[in-house]
Formats: sequence, structure tokens, C-alpha cells
Amino acid sequence: GEKWKAKELVAMVRKYQPGIIIDNRLTINEGTRTSGRIVTEYGDFETPEQGIPDEGLKDRYGNPIPWETCLTLNNNWGYHEFDKNWKSPEVIIHSLVNCVSKNGNLLLNVGPDARGNIPDESVRILAEVGKWMQKNGESIYGCGASTLARPEWGRFTQKGNILYAHWMYPHIGAINIKGAGDMVSGVYLLSTGAELPAEKSWWGNSEAGNFFVNVNSPVYMTFPLPDLTDTVIKIVLK
Repeated sequence: GEKWKAKELVAMVRKYQPGIIIDNRLTINEGTRTSGRIVTEYGDFETPEQGIPDEGLKDRYGNPIPWETCLTLNNNWGYHEFDKNWKSPEVIIHSLVNCVSKNGNLLLNVGPDARGNIPDESVRILAEVGKWMQKNGESIYGCGASTLARPEWGRFTQKGNILYAHWMYPHIGAINIKGAGDMVSGVYLLSTGAELPAEKSWWGNSEAGNFFVNVNSPVYMTFPLPDLTDTVIKIVLK
């Protein structure tokens, strides 16, 4: 950081634009249990690259800090004719949900060619992600982590009293929104608004806080998911 006179540079920038948000790329490594760095006076948020932390990032005192994963569509930041290692739309969507569920953002890179054209495969991937966002963007924009434990079938995101269950992985029968219990006032399929069936007990499992939801009736059966990439269930809490 000091090689680039980071302290003076940031002070000058903040003087003329006090509300600016600056990343951590001018910071000095000082060490945390999660990322090996902390946000200092030089930057406002962490920027892990080509990977998503297992948990939301924290400083040395255990306090949450803002962060944003930086990710490429293939394995290069710039255009690379022979790099065909494209990430699928499913991987991008899951990565986005994963970041938001941990109070993070996703910075997604696209590398145009020498003439400024976006590669066809990039366009195809982004178009598929866009289709999903058109139906489910409510579960991403303005959302963050939930206080509920991470489920084995996917992720939770939350905005105010609205909890979003991202059903991303195969599961037999209903999913358990464990911990929601008596707090739930309504359950809907986000993409259509259709009300979904739910029960507080299933096969004798009636522990306090259980709330079993499925995409069809009866709740205890197994049905094809409406969206194999990520079926989002909107749960309105009291």
C-alpha cells in the first residue's frame, strides 16, 4: 500500500468525494481468521478473488465487514480465444445466491475481444442468468443473510420480514424451514406468487420451530422442482 502512497491517495480522494466506496486493494495485510486481511483506513470492503468464503468475512474482533467476490466467466479476466472453461449459468446463479446469503456481493467479469465484442458464450450465459433474475431478483436485490442455519438443500436470503428459501439441491419430500415455526404467515412460489402447502410436523417430527414446505401436495411426497437451478420460495414472517 505505501509503495503507492495509499494513505495520501485515499485521503485526497475522500476529500473531494467523501461518499466514495473504495476497495481493499491498497490495504496492508494484517491478518484475520477468514481472509488473511482486514479492512483498514485505506479501504471499505474486502475483495476475495475466484472463490467464495465459507462464511461472511469478519475482522480480527469478529465483527462482520463488507465484502465482494470477484469472479470471471471463464478462467481469464481479459479476452482469451482458447479459454473454453466457461462457468454454467447454474454455477453463476448459485455463486450469486451464495454471496448474498453471507452478506456479500458478486462482481462478475466479462472479457470483450479486441473489437469490444462480448463473446457469444458470455452472452448466452448472461442471458440465462437474466431470465432467472427476472423471476427471482426480489430474493437478491437488497437482501442479505438470514439468522437461520444454512440448510443442506440450498441457501437462505432475507430482506426485512421476508425470508427467501433457495431450493437448489435435490431433496426427498418437503424441505424444513427449521427455526421459522410460528413466525410464518404465508408461503409462496416467488416466480408465480402461487401459495404453497406447508405443515409444522412431518412423519412424527414435530419439534418446535419446524416448518415443512413443498411445491405441491401432499407435503410429504417428492415432486419435480419448477426451476432445477434454484426454486425460490418466499416466506412472509409475522
